[in-house]
Amino acid sequence: MPKISFKGLNMPDSPIRKLTPIADGAKALGRHVIHLNIGQPDVQTPPMAMEAVRSMDRTVLEYSPSEGFVSYRKGLASYYSSVGVDVTPEQIMVTTGGSEALAFAFMACLNPGDEVIIPEPFYANYNGFAATAGVRIVPVTALLDDGFALPSMDAFEELITERTKAILICNPGNPSGRKYENDSLDTLAELVKKHDLYLVADEVYREFDYDGKLSRSVLSMEGLEDNAILVDSVSKRYSMCGARIGALVTRNASVYRAAMKFAMARLSPPTMAQVASEAALKTPASYFEEIRLEYMQRRDVLVEGLREIPGVVCPTPGGAFYAVARFPIDDCDVFCKWILESFQWEGATVMLAPNTGFYATPGLGKQEIRMAYVLEVSEIRKAVTCIAEALKVYPGVVMPRTQSHS
Repeated sequence: MPKISFKGLNMPDSPIRKLTPIADGAKALGRHVIHLNIGQPDVQTPPMAMEAVRSMDRTVLEYSPSEGFVSYRKGLASYYSSVGVDVTPEQIMVTTGGSEALAFAFMACLNPGDEVIIPEPFYANYNGFAATAGVRIVPVTALLDDGFALPSMDAFEELITERTKAILICNPGNPSGRKYENDSLDTLAELVKKHDLYLVADEVYREFDYDGKLSRSVLSMEGLEDNAILVDSVSKRYSMCGARIGALVTRNASVYRAAMKFAMARLSPPTMAQVASEAALKTPASYFEEIRLEYMQRRDVLVEGLREIPGVVCPTPGGAFYAVARFPIDDCDVFCKWILESFQWEGATVMLAPNTGFYATPGLGKQEIRMAYVLEVSEIRKAVTCIAEALKVYPGVVMPRTQSHS
């Protein structure tokens, strides 16, 4: 039999989706599965985006330019200006989701074998993008007990080698929900300039902040014109995950030209989805204010409810719509499978994401679980009750203790 490639063998499973067959089995038994495992917003996509698709007068769904339609890129430039980022349409490349933007950034900036430092826990699919590009992820560990604050610059410095070419951050963060402080970003920018590294920032959760101030973009920071690359997406901002439209934004002309070669190789981003995304730019500010207030309520219900469970520790997220909690359990992968297969409370069970899949360092996160608070408050309350009752009977409960990493 022909052999599978090394990349195929080494490509990691998604910790978010790998339990889907077990959840399907629970549903087949008639159980109501409450999905806290995946960041699929339940809020309505802006009506103007849906209407733009319905009223399209195109007679042919033609290819778009490889960098995306110029009208959309002009609209994006105006949007970025409104959030403090001054870029031109020629510095914006429309991609097939933020995932493709990050893959293009890896392939344009790093050679196979080069290293990118990423604070962990991090979005699990970064592993897949790095594997595809032949890039080695070097994790620097953020701690739950510190609220997943950006690690010290000394911790970053210790990991920098001749193969280090970039640092990747997600702000606000997935899975932690951490929003980085401006002084931490300033210090990181100095480190990037000192070692002449790329700073890639995944900013897809920009509008989901809970202190009234938008997260600071790396493209709004002086002195990073040649270093900063912004990765963006409409998926979470407008509840348009299925559109698969993102953007790579950079002032570095060489990076843009290199990424453009990969963009041309895949031809173009989706035409209909760009039409919807361009229309979504007309979304009023009230839309974001309403969903921000809704997510704050959901966050508070989840976090406060979890903290009432003996042995559970849960920092308060400052952004995005995820929370990571430490549970008094032996193994989060086992628990997340067990609660789907072997437990129900009043006909319901919960699908969770084990946080081990968000770490690159083996052994970390074994007591941590990521939850997405993208459901109505009533469902979140049911989920918290179900978790509390499950922990009363789960055979792998362990006594809470202070831990340095997981």
